[in-house]
Amino acid sequence: MGKSSEVLFRRYDLNPIITSSDLPYLANTVFNAGAIKFNEKILLLLRVEDRRGISHLLVAKSDDGITNWKFDDKPTFIPEPDKHHEEMWGVEDPRITYMEELKQWAVVYTAYSHMGPLVSLALTRDFVHFEKRGPIMPPEDKDAAIFPVRFNGRWALIHRPVISAPTASAHIWISFSPDLKHWGDHKVLIRAREGGWWDSKKVGLNTPPIKTDDGWLVMYHGVRETASGDVYRLGLALLDLEDPSVVRYRSKEWVLAPQEKYEREGDVENVIFPCGWVCENNDLKLYYGTADTSIALATARLDHVIEWLKETGERDPSCV
Repeated sequence: MGKSSEVLFRRYDLNPIITSSDLPYLANTVFNAGAIKFNEKILLLLRVEDRRGISHLLVAKSDDGITNWKFDDKPTFIPEPDKHHEEMWGVEDPRITYMEELKQWAVVYTAYSHMGPLVSLALTRDFVHFEKRGPIMPPEDKDAAIFPVRFNGRWALIHRPVISAPTASAHIWISFSPDLKHWGDHKVLIRAREGGWWDSKKVGLNTPPIKTDDGWLVMYHGVRETASGDVYRLGLALLDLEDPSVVRYRSKEWVLAPQEKYEREGDVENVIFPCGWVCENNDLKLYYGTADTSIALATARLDHVIEWLKETGERDPSCV
């Protein structure tokens, strides 16, 4: 079986690190946060569900990325259905990428429309003012993030459309665009496995890609349907540096699964769901939603993660 994945990601002893009781206003839950290093602090863009069931986004900052979180006094990024009809039922699950060419941060998020969830894009320099670019993928689509650089003159987007029955499936796709608006050359990137695998029902991107010497590292969730409901677990993939539509390695085992009480019990049981991670000096901080109820932290060493994936993962034979 090779090396165990149990030692890769270690949970913070005092998890969860943020709950709805920490927020400066009344809310139902807080979960699924984008995460970046911004102005020498760790910035989380939290998904907050209000007591109507509608989600908005809230900025939280911390010097160490663990304690003493400072929150905006009011919601930072709110749904505006009067201007953006696709945000009728909320804005959710942001992934954040710094676009050096644009000198801006790209926030790719799920807008919940009358026709279902879709992928929307906003740009910001300060996480105070946002330029909403609107939908970039039609429903039903979500779990999306943009790469920070172009490939042969085009931007690349990882996302997860859902194909309707009778061929219902939910795989991870990649698409390309010259202008962040018009997208094409759509291709399946990572398929849900068949049979009894931990990622057999559906898969979706979790974290924005991290550039390493060995390729673009991404984390994804896999869902397995059981007699007692769906279970969400996390796996890894390494994409080719020059052509991110090529998967060089994909983990066979999951690297993190619902285990603790705060991960198993909540509004949606047995779900762990990151939308962001921060890597500094080989130290990887993974921020993840737990049971759609709170935010938790796990840490790892980037070099250990890459080594484990290369030693134990499935390898694309074309990348030998």
